[in-house]
Amino acid sequence: MARFEMTTSEMATMGGENNADVFCEMGLMYATGRGCDIDLIAAHKWLNIAAIKGCDRAAELRADVAATLTKMQLAAALRSAREWMTMH
Repeated sequence: MARFEMTTSEMATMGGENNADVFCEMGLMYATGRGCDIDLIAAHKWLNIAAIKGCDRAAELRADVAATLTKMQLAAALRSAREWMTMH
C-alpha cells in the first residue's frame, strides 16, 4: 500500500477558515522547539504568514520574535515568507 504524507503547511493551504491558526501554531512550534529544533527565522516566517492571513495573536508573537533577530536574520525570514506566499 502506498503511503502519502502531507506537511502541515500543505494542509493549511488546502483551505478552511482556521489556516491562519495552523500557521501560528507552526510559528510557535519553531519558536519553542516543540517537536523540532528551535529556528527563529522559520518561526518568524510562519508567524508572519499567519498575521497576513488575519491572526492577531501571530502578529504579537511575530513582533516578539523579530526583537530577537539580527537584521540579516529578519531579512531572511521576510524573504522566506514572501517566497512562500508567492508560491502558494
